[in-house]
Amino acid sequence: MSMETDTRPWGYYTVLNDEKDHKVKKIVVSPQGRLSLQRHQKRSEHWYVIQGEAIITLNENKITKLPGEYVDIPCGTIHRVENRGDKDLVFIEIQTGSYFGEDDIERLEDDYGRK
Repeated sequence: MSMETDTRPWGYYTVLNDEKDHKVKKIVVSPQGRLSLQRHQKRSEHWYVIQGEAIITLNENKITKLPGEYVDIPCGTIHRVENRGDKDLVFIEIQTGSYFGEDDIERLEDDYGRK
């Protein structure tokens, strides 16, 4: 089974499992990279940190998660992850909900000019 890897300006992700009721990704954020500030209307996410230090924005709050720690992101929550370190940040993302397409990303702010 081949796994789909998609490159982004902040790093890349690999889809590990894509089912009707969930999707699992391995996400790698390059040093000093960060994802867009975003939210989803049709899915919740669970992030489990494997390597590095994740600085996570959840609505107005910023929290730090280290390897072995996790955060749950309910549907509709504004969120972002950033890597302020000098090594790759690696985490596993488990999506649950009714739809897992990339067009369910509502970008509120993006360092790379994406809409």
